[in-house]
Amino acid sequence: MYQTSDFKKGLKILIDGEPYTIIDFQHVKPGKGNQFTRTKLKHLITGANLERTIRSGEKFDIPDVSYKDMDFLYSDDSGFHFMDQSDYEQLCLSQEVVGNAANFLTEGLTVKVCIFNDRAVGIELPNSVQLRVVQTEPGFKGNTVSNTTKPATLETGLVVQVPLHTNENDVLKIDTRTGEYIERVSIK
Repeated sequence: MYQTSDFKKGLKILIDGEPYTIIDFQHVKPGKGNQFTRTKLKHLITGANLERTIRSGEKFDIPDVSYKDMDFLYSDDSGFHFMDQSDYEQLCLSQEVVGNAANFLTEGLTVKVCIFNDRAVGIELPNSVQLRVVQTEPGFKGNTVSNTTKPATLETGLVVQVPLHTNENDVLKIDTRTGEYIERVSIK
């Protein structure tokens, strides 16, 4: 059982028999009255957001959530296909389950598939991925002083703002939590 004092970002809890993950929380100690915690939660299955105020000391069950490392294989009309390297079991997830993570999936990328009650309900990406630029405007010489950016389309179709010196076929490190450019990666 979890209490409000155990809360941290990413913690999985059961509320009314439904699995949620904590996105954000704030412990509040008013001058009068009892302490409480304001929480922002995300439903693991539907993805719906919920804001809830919870009294201090309230207890929550731990959901039956497990994670399995799987490699992304490919996507087609039926969904996104993943394979467990340990037993070669394959799994097909729908666009609703994968969500925005589809913008970062490349062949062979290892992700954590979240399983609740023997059902895949989502995936967790690594904090950053390396993606190749497939289309961007050429940069101009001399534009390196200012911190200006330009749009670049990556191999997954994701469009990010990149520095002017970025060219097509460059490999970039992209933050999967924010979708922002981190740095250019040199390929040896």
